[in-house]
Amino acid sequence: MRIHDLDVDAVLASLGSSREGLSSAEAERRLREFGPNEVPRVQPEPLGRRLVRSFAHFFAFILWIAALLAFFAEYRDPGQGMGILGGAILGVILINGLFSFWQEHKAERAILELLELLPHQVKVLRDGHLVSLGTARLVPGDVVVFEEGDDVPADGRVIEAAGLRVNNATITGESLPLARSTAPSAAKDLLHADNVLLAGTSIMAGHGRAVVYATGAHTEFGRIAHLTQTNVQLLSPLQREIVRLSRILAGLATGLGVIFFVAGQQLGLPFWDNFIFAIGIIVANVPEGLLPTVTLALAMASQRMARRHVLVRHLPAVETLGSATIICTDKTGTLTENRMTARRLYVDRGFFPVEDEALVTLGATHEPLFTCAFLCQSLREVERGGRLEVVGDPMEIALVEMARRARAGTYEAQRELELPFEPERKRVSTLHHLPAGRVLLTKGAPETVLALCRRLHQEGGVVALDPALTERFRTAAETMAQDGLRVLCLAYRPLPEAMAIECLEEDLVLVGLVGLYDPPRPEVPGAIARCRQAGLKVIMVTGDHPRTAVAIGREIGLLRSPDAVVFTGEELHRLSDTQLQLALDAPEIVFARTAPEQKLRIVTVLQRKGEIVAVTGDGVNDAPALQAADIGVAMGASGTDVAREVADIVLTDDNFASIANAVEEGRAVFANIRKFMTYILTSNVPELVPYLAFVLFSVPLPLTILQILAVDLGTDMLPALALGAEEPDPRVMQQPPRSSKERLLDGGLLVRAYLFLGLLEAAAALATYFFVLWRGGWRYGVPLAATHPLYRSATAACLTAIIVTQVVNAFLCRSERESVFSLRAPGRLLLSGLAVEIVLILIIDYTPVGHIVFATAPVPASAWLFALPFAALMLGAEEVRKLIVRRRGRSRPSVS
Repeated sequence: MRIHDLDVDAVLASLGSSREGLSSAEAERRLREFGPNEVPRVQPEPLGRRLVRSFAHFFAFILWIAALLAFFAEYRDPGQGMGILGGAILGVILINGLFSFWQEHKAERAILELLELLPHQVKVLRDGHLVSLGTARLVPGDVVVFEEGDDVPADGRVIEAAGLRVNNATITGESLPLARSTAPSAAKDLLHADNVLLAGTSIMAGHGRAVVYATGAHTEFGRIAHLTQTNVQLLSPLQREIVRLSRILAGLATGLGVIFFVAGQQLGLPFWDNFIFAIGIIVANVPEGLLPTVTLALAMASQRMARRHVLVRHLPAVETLGSATIICTDKTGTLTENRMTARRLYVDRGFFPVEDEALVTLGATHEPLFTCAFLCQSLREVERGGRLEVVGDPMEIALVEMARRARAGTYEAQRELELPFEPERKRVSTLHHLPAGRVLLTKGAPETVLALCRRLHQEGGVVALDPALTERFRTAAETMAQDGLRVLCLAYRPLPEAMAIECLEEDLVLVGLVGLYDPPRPEVPGAIARCRQAGLKVIMVTGDHPRTAVAIGREIGLLRSPDAVVFTGEELHRLSDTQLQLALDAPEIVFARTAPEQKLRIVTVLQRKGEIVAVTGDGVNDAPALQAADIGVAMGASGTDVAREVADIVLTDDNFASIANAVEEGRAVFANIRKFMTYILTSNVPELVPYLAFVLFSVPLPLTILQILAVDLGTDMLPALALGAEEPDPRVMQQPPRSSKERLLDGGLLVRAYLFLGLLEAAAALATYFFVLWRGGWRYGVPLAATHPLYRSATAACLTAIIVTQVVNAFLCRSERESVFSLRAPGRLLLSGLAVEIVLILIIDYTPVGHIVFATAPVPASAWLFALPFAALMLGAEEVRKLIVRRRGRSRPSVS
């Protein structure tokens, strides 16, 4: 038999315990057998191994090989700058490896946060006496004593309860406090049994006792922790693209190196000279600056998102959210405010909204309604942060706030006794001494309170409650329930001086109905509409009641069709993965009463369908799904530490609308990475072609290794970073998510960078190089020493031409199809980056330091003038190409 199926005596017998708890000796024996009440940690990967792994991903291997080749070339032919290049590449590897390691190390803290959620001390019966113990010493069979405000340290079966209500939101996602009783439960699912207390939850009202039946890893809390620890974190879409990009670039660089090595051998070049040449080809085609530029661009995007209340914990998540196709969102605390408010009243005169004017009007004619709302409660005040704060049942807090707004009476009264809430009674009553005498105040479920009412309070006084009036109130309660409101019925009874307790709740006077609900955040409907416009499907996955979930879904615009699909956790349990995968094709779908592992299952099935899934949540129950999703989004203010630490992104303002802002920024990142990739790869061609000219035509080497390094890790870095930090296009949220087949590096980008823009830059660089040589008197075939002033001036001119054309290229790369002249003005970062680029080339060309470090000499002004027409030609040619692309796009038939 399941623990919640048994009565109290059977539970105690099955656990070998009693109502007085365990003896100290037996508790010690069980502690040795079952171990401490702690969530066991999966042994993390050793720090040393994780540190090594940070330097061992595929792109890092490419850079390692490039660095080794550079050092080997320096060994064979010293003085050519290859050693400096190798050192620079190692620096790139070091910076990125340490950054990656630090990001992973921070994620490890999630497990510690899980442990911190459990209380540290608990009141337990041992040897028949009440003692205070550390939670780690709890064992199955211990009897724990609970009061309002206590946290639950282990899973327990309730054996005594007086008005006991528990907040299960962190485990099941349910927003309302749940009553607990001692009777056997007919629930099929332990999570929804009304006679158990689960570790990690808290007592909202009442007091009671429970016998522990599960500790540590065997609790529901422990199972969630285990799911969080053991779930494998997959690569993000951006990380997968970087791996693919790395392989393409490695294959391209290696292939070119091999081709030109073979060609050199055929031309009869000496083996070692040819081998060093092949190494130069490979190194020149490995974009050393790509990885740090990607990292910095993501970091800058995360800074922009932080200004929009989105904290990015894992940098690849920036782009992943932009490619998301589905958002699985929790309801409580994410779409709603996670607080109860009174929304609607029903009295003899009909429905009234809970607004100040209506409340004041009713306060004068229906004072007993607000007296009952204010006094019939068990709230208490505690001091927090130097001020008093009301704590207790959120529904009672909402009723008290409503009564205060009505300003009806003083509400000062002495309480004589309380008949606490019990699941069987579904109501609570309090007896008070008011100026008019002793009065019993009652509130509870309409079906139980209405049955006890014999009279009705109305504006003109008290009248008999006939069946027709009773039916009106019953219909009103059903109407409010269908709107997703939690309905309470309020009544009172003037009492004589003496009366038996069992007779108190009779002949009640009905005063009205109150509809309460957890309101949606005001900005959520607009955010839902924006996500829908952007092609994102939003699915609600909540532990709350289906009727409540549907009502909220319709109110925020998530559900617009009458045919929306609603699954409960029990129904989901009966579906196979194939059936669930087909069901997820429904355009509007809600999952209610779901367990943590079911939310995780929904995510994995969506991913199997090829979706990029973002998951929002705030509770412990959300942690496994947050970690498994392509992108986990946690609430920063109301969320638990576990959810925040496991997630990739944290909304610091708990505002669902911030997700739409984050999607906008994320979509810009993919486009921006393509922009700076085009920019960086374009400059590879004018770095490569001089090597070809050197080998094939026996001319002095037009560009040295150090000058290539000056471009890759110097002048190109800031403009490339600025392109990566471009603000989102205003139209980006009017387009569907990018296809999973769309790549960062595709054939179109390679052709544009290598065979079009790159060749134009290479032509400009070589032409300027030979222009300076010929103007200086050099003729083809004449040897020229590397230290000769003319040679150094010519190589500097070649480098200058590359920089001049790259300045123009920065503007060209801002869009793949739109004219430079139709784009909005460039940002200050891009203009600053280009200014720094020009300053750097002037330092290289005209300062003694630049001459010494980069082996250059002053560049004549005529060389600058010679290079400028090539830049203008590059601009004109690219504008023509973009015009052709736009016309082809307009001529294609539209797809409906």
